[in-house]
Amino acid sequence: MTWDYFPFLAEDTNQQEILARPEGLAGGFVDEVSVRFFQGEKESARRRYMRGAGGDITLPDLVSQTVPDFSSLPSSRWLAFQVDFELLTPWYSRDDRLFHLLDNPVRKDRVFGVPFMAASSWKGMLRWACRMQAGLREHLERHNGKLDSWRDPDWILHLFGNVKGEGEEFSQGALVFYPTWFNKIGFEVINPHSRERRAGTQPIYYEVVPPGAKGRLSLLYAPWPGMKPKAKAEEVLPKLLAAIEALLTTYGISAKRTAGWGTAEITKWRAFHKIGGYVEKDDCAALWREVQNWLSRRGTS
Repeated sequence: MTWDYFPFLAEDTNQQEILARPEGLAGGFVDEVSVRFFQGEKESARRRYMRGAGGDITLPDLVSQTVPDFSSLPSSRWLAFQVDFELLTPWYSRDDRLFHLLDNPVRKDRVFGVPFMAASSWKGMLRWACRMQAGLREHLERHNGKLDSWRDPDWILHLFGNVKGEGEEFSQGALVFYPTWFNKIGFEVINPHSRERRAGTQPIYYEVVPPGAKGRLSLLYAPWPGMKPKAKAEEVLPKLLAAIEALLTTYGISAKRTAGWGTAEITKWRAFHKIGGYVEKDDCAALWREVQNWLSRRGTS
């Protein structure tokens, strides 16, 4: 007896005829080629998947309804930001789907079947970029690469909160993150070479979001009265914007960013405020000057 779904279907042709494949759902195509893969037609199944899945994707209408609307913020202390970017190198984050004919499928939403970067991933990477700005690199160099004695400065705690598991001292940060959707899928092949023969051994396929794909980072700065640690918007927001720029253009947002994946060009900066309204700029410095005017005029700090 096997507990694996696709090997079970591959071994029992009668079950294959009885079980209707959900072709109308996002995972239907993946299920169909995966069954063929587990039946032994591995190369043909992989080629069919790469032909069918690659290229531009039409995002479902429901995806547009998940994009936050910052046009009517409830508090003058809140600020929202959107950063449009275009990938310069492939973006990859491993999918959590249990069965797939590729060893390295890109992460996709389970409902819509389109690539996306989760809000939690944005929060983790941007926290790391802020830590680098606060001196994390120098700390690691002094402590043999260990984080043991590292303590986030108050401005990072204000934005992101404490790390989970800190018991009574745990507090939520002032930032709220949203997922990013991508409308392209591509494939990369890494072919390790044998040092003795200097020839490729076994190609490793990666499903990725290719260069040229566009995305948008959306986040909300929503401090509440009495939150600790307290900080002024004029002090924390320029550091946050600088970290966003460094993360996208220098560090990268991909799971394989150490290989240079996930870097992007920022094409547009936007900010939203209850009283100040809406502003759109081509660079971070110009956007911050407008936001600073809002803060100085309205006393939102």
